[in-house]
Amino acid sequence: MNNFPSDKALVPFVSVENMMKLVHHIGIETVLTDLASYIEADFKRWALFDKTPRVASHSEEGVIELMPTSDGEVYGFKYVNGHPKNTKEGLQTVTAFGLLANVGNGYPVLLSEMTMLTALRTAATSAMAAKYLAPKGSTTMAMIGNGAQSEFQSIAMKAICGITTVKLYDIDPQATQKAAKNLTNMGLTVVQCSSAEESMEGAQIITTCTADKQNATILTDNMVGSGVHINAIGGDCPGKTELHADILHRSDIFVEYPEQTRIEGEIQQLSDDHPVTELWQVITGATQGRTSDKQITLFDSVGFAIEDFSALRYVRDQIKGTDFSIPLDMLADPDDPRDLFGMLQRAK
Repeated sequence: MNNFPSDKALVPFVSVENMMKLVHHIGIETVLTDLASYIEADFKRWALFDKTPRVASHSEEGVIELMPTSDGEVYGFKYVNGHPKNTKEGLQTVTAFGLLANVGNGYPVLLSEMTMLTALRTAATSAMAAKYLAPKGSTTMAMIGNGAQSEFQSIAMKAICGITTVKLYDIDPQATQKAAKNLTNMGLTVVQCSSAEESMEGAQIITTCTADKQNATILTDNMVGSGVHINAIGGDCPGKTELHADILHRSDIFVEYPEQTRIEGEIQQLSDDHPVTELWQVITGATQGRTSDKQITLFDSVGFAIEDFSALRYVRDQIKGTDFSIPLDMLADPDDPRDLFGMLQRAK
């Protein structure tokens, strides 16, 4: 009997290095567009999925979460943290990894980094939602909060929604300079702004993506005119919001999964019976998204497990036949499945 793992016991692992190679091999705009298509396809079969608010462990410093789901054939989960203080310590605010498994036998079929992939899928989800909710022909986005997400958001809005100009603002001018430099030669007109108000002038899409774990007021009611789409992605845990509540009362609000968003999103400021529309209903045509030129649409995005499932499904499809993964010996595979101890003994 051999003690070496068989091919069926090896699980493909996509490292950060290989994820970056995969993105450059395909092209970032194509990756973002493809991810949006995968997410949209899974939102169209929303009813098939197990759905539950993510399992969160909160501390004063941040949060650690598990985000599981299954479509009945494949199971997926993501481990992710959110620690705003990390930036000051030279660490990422968000890190993540994820796994897909075969429901039929429980065997993992993919393990992947998801720090890079989460940034990509978040941007793809934002642009997918904006395709349905933003004013038609939108050309300009205000990007308020110029941290790790800002460039991904900007490029996704260009690739999927056709924006041509992004106006950057952050309370830290160095963050804005960083984002502007990274967006050079990306086919966008990039404007660095000295205030949130300046960034919003002429913008049809307003994206807020700040990191502080607090009830902040990045946008006040008087700053938001009619006819815009707000993509609010910074509020993603209890006690962390970005918009003044008065803006919410003027907006038609769209969410991923209400049971989770009411805990973590901007709508945690509202009563539990305040009406919201689930985004999948717009995508399937069950209800309308933008209905008038004067309407304020708000995508109160906190991220949901199905989006991660879609992203992992995309990666699994893309790495087939490539060298962008490493086979991991994760699963014991004795010749006799009842003889796990014998396998251990023979490994001496």
